[in-house]
Amino acid sequence: MELTGNLIIGNDMPRGGGTRFRAVDPAGDRPLAPEFYTAAPAQIDRACQLAEDAFDDYRALPLGLRADFLTAIGDNIMALGETLIARAVEETGLPRGRIEGERARTLAQLALFADVARRGDFLHTVIEKALPDRRPLPRPDLRRRQIALGPVAVFGASNFPLAFSVAGGDSASALAAGCPIVVKAHPAHPGTSELVGRAIQQAAERLRLPPGVFSLLHGAEHGVGRRLVAHPLIQAVGFTGSRAAGLALVELARSRAVPIPVYAEMSSINPQILLPSALADRGAAIAAGYVASLALGAGQFCTSPGLVLAIDGEPLQHFCRQVAVALQDIPAATMLTGGIWRAWRDNTEALAAVAGVSRLAAGRPAKGANQAQAAVLVADARDFLSQPSLSQEVFGPTSLVVRCRDKRQLREAVMALEGQLTLSLHLDEADHDDARALLPVLERRAGRLLVNGFPTGVDVGYAMVHGGPFPATSDARTTSVGAGAIARFLRPVCYQDFPAALLPVELAPDAL
Repeated sequence: MELTGNLIIGNDMPRGGGTRFRAVDPAGDRPLAPEFYTAAPAQIDRACQLAEDAFDDYRALPLGLRADFLTAIGDNIMALGETLIARAVEETGLPRGRIEGERARTLAQLALFADVARRGDFLHTVIEKALPDRRPLPRPDLRRRQIALGPVAVFGASNFPLAFSVAGGDSASALAAGCPIVVKAHPAHPGTSELVGRAIQQAAERLRLPPGVFSLLHGAEHGVGRRLVAHPLIQAVGFTGSRAAGLALVELARSRAVPIPVYAEMSSINPQILLPSALADRGAAIAAGYVASLALGAGQFCTSPGLVLAIDGEPLQHFCRQVAVALQDIPAATMLTGGIWRAWRDNTEALAAVAGVSRLAAGRPAKGANQAQAAVLVADARDFLSQPSLSQEVFGPTSLVVRCRDKRQLREAVMALEGQLTLSLHLDEADHDDARALLPVLERRAGRLLVNGFPTGVDVGYAMVHGGPFPATSDARTTSVGAGAIARFLRPVCYQDFPAALLPVELAPDAL
């Protein structure tokens, strides 16, 4: 399939009317063909209007047809074969195995939401029949279900060109809910986005779905995203990216004449809490797992372990020595873009320059363009508690070990944490009392709690929560991964005293 550089607006593929740009191979630091064209304001409006025109027809389709749509998208993505894998590797600098694994995860997400759609449990139907003889007041006939919110704007993420991008979790869950989507492709991988976008477009055409159920817009500037979020026909936003960008979208959505929800995944340092017995008994093994998790994908995961909290002493010193040994074998890795690499470099240098922070160890030096050298720094809890900058995310393979004086100071450090996607407890049976005491605090600070594990790797299933209190996400009540993600794009409607002929099929008398 040859790339065009064009937009996808319903069934059409027009050339964008705005500025031109190219993807860049971060490993070779070279521009890639073809040129892509930014969507003009009128084209953004057209995509949103088509989505609005498609909304009522799409949400009224049988749930099985929504499921077939998601399944067809997955089949079409798989059929792209080597073309998709090669382009994604070229645009991101990620290794082939990572891209193939991410494709498998993307297909798993689509399959999960196809199952969610077929089952229909997400409708949360409730039927309370009339009680005309109830005293002191009769009860009317009340029936409730969930309906789709409306057209959704989805922003592709830089660090997941497939799984959090055009056909990623936000798109799959919105489509399963009955919402047409307008996707803003990430400018770092526009070719990958076009290939996947055409797979979605072809699936929609084959099933004869309303043409506005899917559109894909390109843009190297922020203007496309801002206009999309501000558009009065867009009813919700799915976003994965930086805290600054996420907050800007949240503020823009709030300032609209009719505010809308922005489900933004933004910032997390995923603390690793090493309890005393586990640290003493398994420090070397924990160090090896920690370094492997930190270095995975050049640290470009929202679940990368950016912080370690432990009580100071010989077990922690031994852990730190083992971290240094393990880091010696970690090669520098290419980051997704030159801008991401520069931000990592600058933020790592700024963290190392904070008073009280010292460098513990580093991986192998860079040998090519945009390569990050894994780094672990160390500081005392006193400095961590007094300097908020030490708890800020550094996107990339950089982490901080914090030495706590005792259990009380460890608890203080945990209580000082911002909201997180994940928190990990490393413990043995002898640590259960300490863990039990910390658990209420941990539950208030993260969406996923792990025991003796590292957070990189997010299973796609019915129980998964990939969300958390601010600033991990803009809404701690939601998840962006797993079956529960569909709830972001639904709202309840109650039908009172409706004649059976007018009730939605899910609430009809024979639905009982």
